[in-house]
Amino acid sequence: MPLMPKRIQHRKTQRGRIKGKARRGNTVAFGDSGLQSLEPGWITARQLEAARVAISHFLAREGRLWIRIFPHKSTTSRPAESRMGKGKGEPEQWVARIKPGTVVIEVGGVPEDLAVQALNRAAHKLPLRMKMVHRRHAW
Repeated sequence: MPLMPKRIQHRKTQRGRIKGKARRGNTVAFGDSGLQSLEPGWITARQLEAARVAISHFLAREGRLWIRIFPHKSTTSRPAESRMGKGKGEPEQWVARIKPGTVVIEVGGVPEDLAVQALNRAAHKLPLRMKMVHRRHAW
């Protein structure tokens, strides 16, 4: 079941622009390794679910998985072959706005080589370029 908010203030939102780099949520906070976005964009709830399934299937229910983003924004679309005008389309999907530097997914409790392979599979499900990041230990 894809993620979506329980209640929202406005059913239809404007598209907006994604400016700047992520100031928050840009470090590995919960797990040991994570996927960090390199470019701005939208990730849909379905893409996020596909990445989650790919990781949990590869890790065979070992370790722990954290999804650090949530799709709060609704996107609308008009039906195919409909005439111009008649207002904005109906909400079709939910997306998360991603700034460059945002850590999207984290895994922990598994060896590093397994984590890298699992995150690589998840990165192929997502529409943005990602890089692997690891937790910095303060010794």
